[in-house]
Amino acid sequence: MNDNLLLMTDSYKMSHWKQYPQKTEKVYSYFESRGGIFPATKFFGLQYFLKKYLSGTVVTKEKIDEAEAFAKAHFGRDDCFNREGWEYILHKHGGNLPVKIMAIPEGMLVPTGNVLMTIENTDPDCYWLTNYLETLLVQVWYPTTVATQSHYMKEILLSYLEKTGDPKGIDFKLHDFGFRGSTSVESAGIGDCAHLVNFKGTDTIAGILVARDYYGEPMAGFSIPASEHSTMTAWGKENEVKAFENMLEKYPTGLIACVSDSYDIYNACEKLWGEKLKDKILARDGVLVVRPDSGDPSEVVGRILWILGEKFGYEKNDKGYKVLNSKVRVIQGDGIDFETLKQVLERVEALGWSTDNIAFGSGGGLLQKVNRDTCSFAFKCSSVTVDGKEIDIWKDPITSKGKVSKAGRLKLTTVKNEYTTIKETKEGLDHMVEVFRDGEVLLDFSFDEIRGRVNE
Repeated sequence: MNDNLLLMTDSYKMSHWKQYPQKTEKVYSYFESRGGIFPATKFFGLQYFLKKYLSGTVVTKEKIDEAEAFAKAHFGRDDCFNREGWEYILHKHGGNLPVKIMAIPEGMLVPTGNVLMTIENTDPDCYWLTNYLETLLVQVWYPTTVATQSHYMKEILLSYLEKTGDPKGIDFKLHDFGFRGSTSVESAGIGDCAHLVNFKGTDTIAGILVARDYYGEPMAGFSIPASEHSTMTAWGKENEVKAFENMLEKYPTGLIACVSDSYDIYNACEKLWGEKLKDKILARDGVLVVRPDSGDPSEVVGRILWILGEKFGYEKNDKGYKVLNSKVRVIQGDGIDFETLKQVLERVEALGWSTDNIAFGSGGGLLQKVNRDTCSFAFKCSSVTVDGKEIDIWKDPITSKGKVSKAGRLKLTTVKNEYTTIKETKEGLDHMVEVFRDGEVLLDFSFDEIRGRVNE
C-alpha cells in the first residue's frame, strides 16, 4: 500500500484549504460515538495510527511531488492541491505534522455521546491540516468497535459464568478465528489486537504482532494445537478414528482441539471419542476439546454436551449445573457473533449445563460484522479561530436531529460519578490527555496498562 500520508485522505479534502474563511487560524475537531447498538464504547487503536502513520517526518519533497501529480490527473485541473501549504510544513516543521491531539486513555469505557479525541493545528498557517487528517483518524472507529463488541460479548459470558460456573476462566472463553475472514492483514491485526484487550485467546497472529510492535506486549495471545478438516479428511472417512487417535498420540499432554464434524459429529462423539478412544482420552495428561463446525450452534452444542456427558460422565457443581469430566470440553467456533453467543449460552443453561464446559471461537462475527455505524462514529469541527476570534460552530440539520454536533472546545469530565462532555475550562478534571504534538507521540500506553484499565 502507498505510504504517502498526503494521499491518505478523501479526494475532496485536497480542495478544502481554499474553502475556509479568510484569516482562519485554527480548526478544532472532535471524535465521538453518537450512539449505536451499545451503550458505551471502549476506546482503542489510536496509538497504532499515530505511530504508524503520523509520527516523525511524514512530509517529503518526493511525497509532495507525487501527491501534486496525482491531484492534477485525478481532478483534471491544477488548482486543488495545496503545494504551498505542504512545502511550508516541510520547510518550517521539518516534515512533521503541526497538530495537537488529545484523547482519553486507551481501554477506557465511556458512554456514547461523549468526546473521545480532539485534534487542532498548532501553527495558524496550517488551519487546513486538522480536517485533512479526518479520513485516517476516523478509522479508529474499527478497533474501537471491535474492542467494544468484544467487551459486551465478555459481559455476556461473565454473566453466565457467574450464574453457572467459574468466572476465573473468562480470559479464554472467546477465541479470535477471524484472520482469514478479514478484509486485509492490517484489519485482522488491529481488529484482533482490539479483541485481545479483553481476552487472551486467538489464532490471529497479525493481532499479536500489532500488540508487540505498537503496544510493547511480547505475547498478547495464546493458542493450542488444533486440527482442521484437511488434516482429518486426509485419512479418509473409513479411518476417521485413526485421525482422531493420531491427535491424541502426537500431542500426549495439554489442551488440544479437534474438529469432529467432517462426517457425523454425533457418531464421532458417541462412538469414536466416547467408546473407541475413551480410555486414551481419560488416560491422557490433558484435555480434549471437541469442535463442531456446522449446523445450528444451539442445537448441536446441546446434543454434544448430552452425548459427552453420557459417555464420560459429569458432576454437578455447587451452583447446581452439570460439568463434564475434566478430560473433555467443547468449543463452538462456527456461526458465533454477538447474538448467537447469547442463544447458545441460553440453551446450554436451559439444559442444565455450566458455561465451564464450553468456549467459543468467533471470526467474521467478531472482526467483520461491524461498520462505522455500529457505534455511529462521527468526526466534526466544533471550533474555529478567525482573525483572532474563537468561534463555536456546529451542525444542526433539520432532517436529522440525531446528527446534531457539539459546539466549542470540549473536555471529558466526571459529574456525579458519570462521564460527561462539557465545554473546555481550565478548572476541573479532564480525562483526555495530550497524546500527540508536532509529529511526536507523547504517551506510549503499554498493553498491560490498557488491560489493567479494562479490568477496572
